[in-house]
Amino acid sequence: MHRDDGVVPPAQGDLLATVPDAVYHLDRGWQITYLNAAVEELVERRAEDLLGRHLFDAFPALRGSELERRLSAVLADGEPRSFEFRYEPANRWFEVRAFADPLGLSIFFRDVDADRRARTEQAEELRLLTAVLDALPSPTALLDTDGRILTMNRVWTSSAKGLRESGAYGGKVGDHYLDLMSQGLRDSDRQAIAAGVGGLLAGPAPVFTYDFPHPVGGRTVWLRLQAARVEPTGQVVMANTDITERMGHLEELAWRATHDDLTGLPNRGHLLELTAAALAEDPMQTALLFLDLDGFKTVNDSLGHEVGDELLREVGTRLAAQVRPDDAVGRLGGDQFLVLARECDMSEAAALAFRLQQSFAAPFVAEGISVPLSASIGVAVGQRGQRQAHQLLSDADAAAYAAKGSGRDRIHLFSPGLRDAARWRLEVANALRDGAQDQLVVHYQPVVRMDTGAIDGVEALLRWQHPERGLLSPDAFLSVAEETGQLIPITRWLLGETTRQAAEWASRGLALRMSVNISARHFSAETLVRDVRVALHDSGLAPDQLILELTETSVAEDPTRAEDQLSVLRNSGVRVAIDDFGTGWSSLAQLMALPIGTLKIDRSLLTAAQRLASGGQGAVLAAIVALTRTLGIRSVAEGVETAEHLQMVRDAGCDLAQGYLLARPMPASEIWGWVGRVEAAGGDSCALALSGSLR
Repeated sequence: MHRDDGVVPPAQGDLLATVPDAVYHLDRGWQITYLNAAVEELVERRAEDLLGRHLFDAFPALRGSELERRLSAVLADGEPRSFEFRYEPANRWFEVRAFADPLGLSIFFRDVDADRRARTEQAEELRLLTAVLDALPSPTALLDTDGRILTMNRVWTSSAKGLRESGAYGGKVGDHYLDLMSQGLRDSDRQAIAAGVGGLLAGPAPVFTYDFPHPVGGRTVWLRLQAARVEPTGQVVMANTDITERMGHLEELAWRATHDDLTGLPNRGHLLELTAAALAEDPMQTALLFLDLDGFKTVNDSLGHEVGDELLREVGTRLAAQVRPDDAVGRLGGDQFLVLARECDMSEAAALAFRLQQSFAAPFVAEGISVPLSASIGVAVGQRGQRQAHQLLSDADAAAYAAKGSGRDRIHLFSPGLRDAARWRLEVANALRDGAQDQLVVHYQPVVRMDTGAIDGVEALLRWQHPERGLLSPDAFLSVAEETGQLIPITRWLLGETTRQAAEWASRGLALRMSVNISARHFSAETLVRDVRVALHDSGLAPDQLILELTETSVAEDPTRAEDQLSVLRNSGVRVAIDDFGTGWSSLAQLMALPIGTLKIDRSLLTAAQRLASGGQGAVLAAIVALTRTLGIRSVAEGVETAEHLQMVRDAGCDLAQGYLLARPMPASEIWGWVGRVEAAGGDSCALALSGSLR
């Protein structure tokens, strides 16, 4: 194809129409004067759109390009040039050949993009392969079909030289590989390597990989043998990689997976494995001792986690010193430890438990601080046919739970009844999680004045109306609620229900102070102030009609936090009472520092005071009441069940009293009837109780 003016460059014409390369001709002004059919196909442009046009008008991207510079050079010196050029708009590579002639330039070009990219990829692969081979860190050798070493790489040669200098033998060309590597190997490793390499030499087989320890120069290193057959020669390439560091890391990981990071003792999973193995040998001679440190959270919170961690390590060390070599001491987590005793029946396990308990007699020292600790210990021994380690652990846990429930520093031996108790705790936990809160009810026990016998208020006592077990007391479920995190939501509901009930009574002319029990857990959650304010706001009850009752032991767990929150509530008008006074071991001065308005004297103290009075020991109860009056605190005697109790608290000068003699806890609907009977008889509930009319 050429211009209509008939100007056709020399050596061009119909002959170029059949050339597979695309052919252009440019005059010296860069105008396209000729192109063949291959151009149209390659650039997907019609010939009539290109002929007669300036090259850079037709293809603007070529202006200032490498192609322009190369073609300009051909025009300038007349020397032909051949080069490859990437056309940016199409992102493709072309091979260009340019020749000068009297009229301008003849240009031949073809698409070489696929070849160019293939060559680039091959060059990159070659570069990477070369780099890998040059940097190959493993000693590598090529074996002939007889298993002898044909050649070694530089790393192998260097390693062999080092071994020779240390007095060992590193091998050389011509050595039989299996004879060389079998020196100092375990029989099992030698046989495995011989079978794997022999299989490769015998015929096509998968790549053989094997890890083994090998003595080298007075120490043991771990090697990974990787071997592959080279077809079609039948030769085998061998690489021996030093994986000693990796194996050490794996061993460390394996150790960490089975041991406690803090104490270095076996962890729960490993202890269960050891227990399962012991049960498989002799279940009736396998004992587990579950140790739960008493009050460790308080120690941890008050002294700091660094001291707490050091104490846990000290406990682990002291326990390990008390057991036999075949026994195991482990940490379950937190402040719980486990001792596995083999060849140990129940009596021997009990003796071990007492020995462990005695090991806590001396204080523990951490960070220069002497800290007394004790532990509640549960003991369980396997039964005939028992194989489940989890079940034995569960039994020991149940026994420890019973020891914890009976007080600090106790030992409890497992009995089948504890398993039933554990199942009940699980049932309670599931029920509370699944909405048993709808089955909770509140009973109210009247609190009466000692001077007039009139009702002063009520104490709210939580009950669970279980669909199968009937009405349950708090002892049956509140401890589980605390363990499972349900206690605070339950208390929040209780505050709302009781303040609503008190407000309803007040609206009908019966103004009673409402006493509600609060746990120590509410202090640590730091939601008590907000929860009380929400309950009072929603119910409309006056703050001074609400009394929060707290046990002295719960306050003693964190007195500072308790004081801060109780002071806020006391300043808003809410009253605070210490419940069960006389059952704990808290400091009286510490209790008196709290914003307390009422002190509730526990029934046990009432009984003790009665016993002392009968023995001529003096009026203990009166002394306690006198102290409360000096401090401006009201006293309430709990557990008044007999006429003697009532007379004693009156003589002691108690302000208020409650107990079964005066009134039993009752539903809200029965409070009106009880109040009505008292008022109808003159308003003195104490006199009615003594006469038996309230029973």
